[in-house]
Amino acid sequence: MKEKLEMIKKEMEESAIKSGRKVEDITLIAVSKTYPLASIQEAITLGCKDFGENHVQELVQKMDELNESVHWHLIGHLQTNKVKYIIGRTTLIHSVDRLKLAEEIEKQSAKKGYITDILIEVNVAKEASKHGFLVEEVIPIMAELAKMKHIRVRGLMTVAPFVANPEENRPIFRKLYDLSVDIQKQKFDNISSDILSMGMSNDYKIAIEEGATMVRIGTAIFGNRDYTK
Repeated sequence: MKEKLEMIKKEMEESAIKSGRKVEDITLIAVSKTYPLASIQEAITLGCKDFGENHVQELVQKMDELNESVHWHLIGHLQTNKVKYIIGRTTLIHSVDRLKLAEEIEKQSAKKGYITDILIEVNVAKEASKHGFLVEEVIPIMAELAKMKHIRVRGLMTVAPFVANPEENRPIFRKLYDLSVDIQKQKFDNISSDILSMGMSNDYKIAIEEGATMVRIGTAIFGNRDYTK
């Protein structure tokens, strides 16, 4: 794992320099779904501080079992009935993909007197199999989100198509960046678009070149997942 992480960090730095930024401004999220605690603990000893999980049950279990001070990110599809279990426990919810979910996060956060940081998931590629708002829906929805006092929109997230040639996803990432600029121009209260969560193991270098501030990397760090367990 050490060599893999060193290579990833080196490539992140090279891509950051290409886009005129510092690698320190880009957060590596180690996507730890399905991997055991031992793998997460090894990643922590190697300097990883941010971990992403797709499922609430697995996320909460790992939080409870791992006595480490790390940042947890919920990056997978979130059901409204599971929201209450993670309010106040996550650094960031990346996958707010519908207004009903945002309303539930607002409601549960208000109950706990908490302000929850979220990203709006955008289905840039319009894939039927993916969740998220369409690009043209995002700015109108921001006007609704701006009224909510217990959520704080920090930016945008997308899951790009899995492609053999990562260059094919460059227009996807560029479109999300352009959308973030358009949102900034609107000057909504309580809405920021500073965070762009985009890019995974196969295309994170391209994503960084196009403005990603967070990349979500699992298999390139931990190896192939075993879904049989």
